[in-house]
Amino acid sequence: MSFGPPPSVYTQSALAADQARSRGRMKVVGAVAALVVAVLCVGGWLLLSAGDDAPADGKAAAASQRPDEIRETVEKIPSTPEGRLVIEHSEDGLAKNTTDPRYAPGTWATGKIFAKGIARKVVGYKIQSQSEKAAWTLELGGHICATSRHVTADGRTAVVVQPSKPEGSKTAGVCNEVVFFDLDTGKKLWQAKMPSANQAYVTNTNLTLTRGVVAVAWRHGSVAYDMKNGKQLWDSTAVSNCEDEGFAGGRALLALVSCGEAPDTKYEVQKLDPRTGRADWTYKVAGGIQAVYMPSSDPPVLAVAAGDITVTDLITLDDKGKHLATVSLAGNRYDPGCGQRYFAAPYFGVMENCDKMVVGRKQMYVATKEGFDAAQPANWIVAFDVRTGKTAGKFDGRSFQSVLPLRMSGDELLIYRRTFGSVGPAAVVRWNPRTDKESPFLLFHLPEDEESELSDPEQSDIIVEKDRVFFAKRELTADDKHPKDPVLAAIGVGSAGVSH
Repeated sequence: MSFGPPPSVYTQSALAADQARSRGRMKVVGAVAALVVAVLCVGGWLLLSAGDDAPADGKAAAASQRPDEIRETVEKIPSTPEGRLVIEHSEDGLAKNTTDPRYAPGTWATGKIFAKGIARKVVGYKIQSQSEKAAWTLELGGHICATSRHVTADGRTAVVVQPSKPEGSKTAGVCNEVVFFDLDTGKKLWQAKMPSANQAYVTNTNLTLTRGVVAVAWRHGSVAYDMKNGKQLWDSTAVSNCEDEGFAGGRALLALVSCGEAPDTKYEVQKLDPRTGRADWTYKVAGGIQAVYMPSSDPPVLAVAAGDITVTDLITLDDKGKHLATVSLAGNRYDPGCGQRYFAAPYFGVMENCDKMVVGRKQMYVATKEGFDAAQPANWIVAFDVRTGKTAGKFDGRSFQSVLPLRMSGDELLIYRRTFGSVGPAAVVRWNPRTDKESPFLLFHLPEDEESELSDPEQSDIIVEKDRVFFAKRELTADDKHPKDPVLAAIGVGSAGVSH
C-alpha cells in the first residue's frame, strides 16, 4: 500500500485508471404489481406520504457533549414522516468528459447549514431557504485532498488542501495544508502547514478528528493539531521502516501502522493519546493481510482483507487492544463497502470509510450484497455482537428495495431503504435491534433520473442530521444530451410537519 507521487486527480492523467473501471449501475426494471397507491408530490417529484404506524417514542437526547467532542446526535421523531424538499443544489459549467469530473468530496450538515466540498472551496447553504444562493463560501486556495465525516459538537470540521503551486514546481501535487472551519458561519478558524509532507498526495492522505484534536497521516508521516488554535501537538515524520498509514477518530484515536513494503507489509493498530501521540496499546494484525480499514475507534473494529483487497473479516478488540472476536465475511455474501468510493481509487481518505456498515456500542451492522429475486428481499442488514462476533439480529429489505445502514441514533440504527418506481417510496427508518421494531422516520421520492446515483453509497454521501436526510454526489459531470444545463449535486429532505 505504498503510494508514489501520482499525478493530481484534477488532471486527465490521474483519472486514466477510472476509465478502465465500469461506471455502469444496474437498474432494476420490473412489473408493478396490481396496487393502487395515492401519492402527493411537491415540485412534481417529492412524495409526501405518511406511514401507517404512529411514530414510536424517541430516546432521550444524548448526554451533553463538550464543544470539542465529536458530535453524536440523537435524532428527534418528526411529527410526520411525510417528506418535503429543504435543499436542492445544482452545479453548472461542468466538463462533459467523464474522465475529468468536478470532484465534490465532503458533505456535512448542522441544524442551520448544509455544506458541500466542491473542488477548491466549501459552500454552505441555509437549510429551507429554497434559494440557490450560498449562505457562505470558503475559498481554500487549492483543491480538497482529504475530508472527514466527523464534526465537533459545536459544528466544526476540517479538510486537507493541495495549495496552488507554480507550474513545474516539484511539489505541485502535494497536499500539505489543513484548514479547520466553522460549518455554521463558513469562517476559517485556522490553517496549518503539515511538516515534511512532500509525499502527501490525494491518494494517501487520511484526515480524522477526535476530542480537541485534528490528526492527519500520509503513509510517510503524520501530525496532530490542537483544535483550539491550530498549534501542532506532535508529529511522526522521521524516516522509519514503520509509518502511520492513517487514523480513525471519533471517541478515540487509532493509528494504522504499516511496516515494510508490499506485498510483505505488516500491520499494527495502536490506540494513541491524542494530545501526545504516545501509544496506549498495540495490536499486531496477522500476516498475509493486504489492506486494513478502521470503521470504528471505540469500540475498536478492524475490517481486513486477507489475500486480496476485498474485506474478508471483521476483527473486534477490547479497550486494552486484546482480540475479542473475528467475523468472517467469506462466501461473497456481505458487503461492508470499505474502499469502494471513486471506483476503488484511494482518493480523499479511505481509512474510516466503510459505507455499508455501522458500528454501535455493542453491535455492528453489515449490509449483505444485493440480489434481484422478486420473491426475496433485495438484501439484509445483519447485526453482530461486538464481544462475541455472533449474529444478533437481522433487518430485511424489501423486494427490489435494498437497505443501507447509515448511522446510530442513540441505541437505534438509522437505515435508508431505496425506492421502487412510483409505488415504493424511499425511506429513512429507525430500527430498534433489541425489540426488532421498525419505525418510519422520513418517506419521500428522489428524482427518478437521479435516484440510482444518489442512492449509491459508492457514488454519493448519504447523511442524516437534525431530522433531515441529505444526498450529495462525489463526482459531477455535464449531462451528455444537455451539456450546458446545471447538474443536480445535492438534495435534502426534511419532515413536512417540522419547522426548525
